[in-house]
Amino acid sequence: MKKIIRLLVITMLMVVFTAGCAKSSGKDTSLDDIKAKGKLVLGLDDAFPPMGFKDENQNIVGFDIDLAREVCKRMGVELVVQPISWDAKELELSTKNIDCIWNGMTYNEERAKSMTLSIPYMKNTQVTVVLTSSDVNTLADLAGKVVAIQNGSTASDAIDANADFKNSLKELVKVDDNVQALLDLKVSGSDAVVMDEVVARYYTEKEAGTYKILDETLADEDYIVGFRKGDKSLCAEVEKYLKEMAADGTLAKISETWFGKDLTTVE
Repeated sequence: MKKIIRLLVITMLMVVFTAGCAKSSGKDTSLDDIKAKGKLVLGLDDAFPPMGFKDENQNIVGFDIDLAREVCKRMGVELVVQPISWDAKELELSTKNIDCIWNGMTYNEERAKSMTLSIPYMKNTQVTVVLTSSDVNTLADLAGKVVAIQNGSTASDAIDANADFKNSLKELVKVDDNVQALLDLKVSGSDAVVMDEVVARYYTEKEAGTYKILDETLADEDYIVGFRKGDKSLCAEVEKYLKEMAADGTLAKISETWFGKDLTTVE
């Protein structure tokens, strides 16, 4: 009996030791971890229609949500949607409060350094929105005026890349989300909002006659999914199903539901 107990203790110690060695060696267990817990926690700004937002019943819906839900279905895990502060998204990932950021997030070099990023799945452009009653028709018309952007968004990168435009502004105001930015614009808290085209198109159609989008654009971008730095196996699994969904027409179908046409770029 004592011999059996001794063997059991030794076996348990070996298991613990092996797990510890795997962890210390930096082995990527991200996919195994997700499958073991049976769920994928998706972090998002829940005021970013049509990618991810609350509907009239306070349910979080959107193009990215439908995309992620189908990927999780094929992975055999549950999708859990977790609203976060967009400005703290990297911290939410690193502290493992979420497993990925899937919310119309644009690729940039800074994010590539701090996260493992998926292949692009959609093209996007940074555009400028003004009220239809505004006499602003070009970027040059915004000289000496106030422009609002979402804090932590790539709209800031787009403006920084256009020094002449940025220097011409009276003030660049940062707010919590695009919904707030558009509300402020409506009550003349700013003269324009720089934001993602997919969001801008959604609102200009939803509130026809309220807003207009300038013809000039500030930047062309790619939407990607962000994972913790080093979580390559989980990223590869998501990419595998995105490619599968592109091949069988599911991506196009989801896009057509939200945008009326296929805007996805996965091959």
